[in-house]
Amino acid sequence: MQLRKTSQLATAIATLLITTPLWATNGYFTHGVGTKNKGMAGAGLAMPEDAISVANNPAAALANAGKYDLGIAVFSPLRSYKTGDSLANGQGGAFTIGPNDIDSDKNYFFIPHMAGAWAIDDVSAWSIAFYGRGGMNTRWEGGTATFDPGFGVTEWPGTYGGGLTGDGPNGTAGVDLSQAFLEFGYARAAGEQFTWGVSLIGVMQVFSARGVGTFAPYTETFNRNFVPGQPPPAVENLSNNGHDQSYGWGAKVGFQWDLTDKFAFAGSYQSKMRMSDFDKYSDLFAESGGFDIPASLKFGITFRPNEGLALSFDIENIAYDEIDSIANPVRNVYNCPSAGLNGTDVSSCFGGKNGGGFGWEDMTVYKIGAQWSSGNDWTWRAGYSHGDQPIPERETLFNILAPATIEDHITFGLTRALPNGNEWSMSFMYALNNKVKGPASPMNPFESGNPFDPTQTVDIDMDQWEIEFAWGWR
Repeated sequence: MQLRKTSQLATAIATLLITTPLWATNGYFTHGVGTKNKGMAGAGLAMPEDAISVANNPAAALANAGKYDLGIAVFSPLRSYKTGDSLANGQGGAFTIGPNDIDSDKNYFFIPHMAGAWAIDDVSAWSIAFYGRGGMNTRWEGGTATFDPGFGVTEWPGTYGGGLTGDGPNGTAGVDLSQAFLEFGYARAAGEQFTWGVSLIGVMQVFSARGVGTFAPYTETFNRNFVPGQPPPAVENLSNNGHDQSYGWGAKVGFQWDLTDKFAFAGSYQSKMRMSDFDKYSDLFAESGGFDIPASLKFGITFRPNEGLALSFDIENIAYDEIDSIANPVRNVYNCPSAGLNGTDVSSCFGGKNGGGFGWEDMTVYKIGAQWSSGNDWTWRAGYSHGDQPIPERETLFNILAPATIEDHITFGLTRALPNGNEWSMSFMYALNNKVKGPASPMNPFESGNPFDPTQTVDIDMDQWEIEFAWGWR
């Protein structure tokens, strides 16, 4: 009966996850998973206290056998971009954005999670976790772009001039990315102090893009099919094609080592997730629509100086640079034959193996958190995390679509235990505003925020807040 109810809840949450655009805060990874973990800014890998902890480390299943969690977050990312004046204004082959100063629409999202862990015997347990993650959600209304599409320099509506191609209302630009994760885990004790765990992860992604149809001449499809003197070839899988789905899987391994009553150490590794291609956007992402999920590695240590206080320090590394569609710099398009810069590499066009992308670098995040109890009923948490955001200053043009500029999170949380063993928890997060300033660099376009008009600046910024509630029962 309990398993059937859990399955029904999973189905309901899956429906919500795949139809709701989500956001995340360390690139497009979350600052934490689970309400207690988020209350400590993602620290506390070595002190798993609820069932959803298995999403951070599958070894947590044994310590939390018999527990179940259900939670939902209200998340608000506030994004904006600003472009400076241009000396070129679309002339001489320049692609000038604005100048625009725009805030993104769609600022509130709901992100659910659920998990459960079951004992097999005294030394082993299995678990299920279901949660959402995502990022790169933007909707830029208004703005203009100025360039020469072949019949003179013209100003077109939309951040990237999407009004030229009828790409969304008035050239509205933006992307949606949602991810739903379903994990099946197993944990086993190896002695009294050490537990290891492993999980198999199934993933579904949903993506859409709007307002980027003006990049069609710089796609691999266009360049492979272009014949001088003939009508330009159609580029159908670039923009404004609605939502597309991608499926894949990966694995996670982890350990929990309780060295003493005061010290605990834990680690987990999530493999690179091999995903099917976004066929409707095979002309946008590198490798014909490839969008794999990068590997991540976490370590954490917790110190308990007394019974009521716990201090945690965690490190997480996210390998964005191993995913071509995320890591390739947009200036790779300089090597595309149609760019007019004597390029000869068709694979450097959008959609190709070396096609332009977001230019993201690896991200390492440092997290500290504290938890303390005041009596038998209330537990309090606070945390702070910092990581250098993944976007170089020279990559701001394309990252208007994905301004993942956040570096610092401040969090707090609490749990109220009930006499029957159940509990409710809350966490709050504020991500401090951070701006990436793409400079003007006329003498070196490779260092410009807009490499297609190096006389103008392109600045992106964001701040966020989130409040999450969860119910835990036995």
